[in-house]
Amino acid sequence: MAAKEKEKKLDKQLKSYESALIAFSGGADSTYLLSRALGALGRTRVLAVTVGSELIPTGEVEEAAVLAGRLKARHLVLPVDILKVPEIKANSKQRCYVCKKVIYGKLQSLADARGFSAVLDGSNYDDRSVHRPGLQALRELEISSPLLEAFLTKEEIRELSARAGLSTWDKPAAACLASRFPYGVELNAEKLQKAAAAECFLQQLGVRHELRVRCHGELARIEVGEAGRDLLIARRQEVVKKLRSLGFLHVTLDLGGFQSGSMDRGSNRP
Repeated sequence: MAAKEKEKKLDKQLKSYESALIAFSGGADSTYLLSRALGALGRTRVLAVTVGSELIPTGEVEEAAVLAGRLKARHLVLPVDILKVPEIKANSKQRCYVCKKVIYGKLQSLADARGFSAVLDGSNYDDRSVHRPGLQALRELEISSPLLEAFLTKEEIRELSARAGLSTWDKPAAACLASRFPYGVELNAEKLQKAAAAECFLQQLGVRHELRVRCHGELARIEVGEAGRDLLIARRQEVVKKLRSLGFLHVTLDLGGFQSGSMDRGSNRP
């Protein structure tokens, strides 16, 4: 099925809802979903909600608000003190599942309070084939994932977003800051902010795609793609100086390059 045919399937599904609250991160998937939902249902029947927590860089929350404004969508930020949840603070192997269960439970409660008939998530068809324990939580809560249900892949979403003139069509995929730490390492705001600050600095140097700073105590292990690797090697003195100022004693460049979910290697995932 071609991307445009899948888009028609998506629009038909969206029109079947009386109204929808959309979990809106400001990434490529949720921005595309919000854009199509606004077209299918109209502004008054859609609410975009961005969760603000210690696991999300502040800049991403602010950017989501800007994007929602450009789409003329109704938008609000829902603060969640996620580190009060023991399994998340402990960074257990069930972290993602528990986090989704907590957050989407709150989104459901908000939807009920505001009179929205459905809560929609931006998971895409590719998410079925990778380690996404949070998808189980969404199924248990009966959260709808229209992009996945329309069989839309990440590449197709980027293609359709570009055709629609959405600025997020080539936005790099993001992941919560907890993914920068090995399972079992207790999380706190200071550690999370340090990881976020390190990545923000590298982005300012010009590393836009494929970037993670994995934190192993006093060691920072930088994962980047080939272009980013060459840039960081050329500017290694600046990188080392900045990351040491953030509290890392050792700064390394992972020769394996960028790999989404690399902290899952050897974790004996449940």
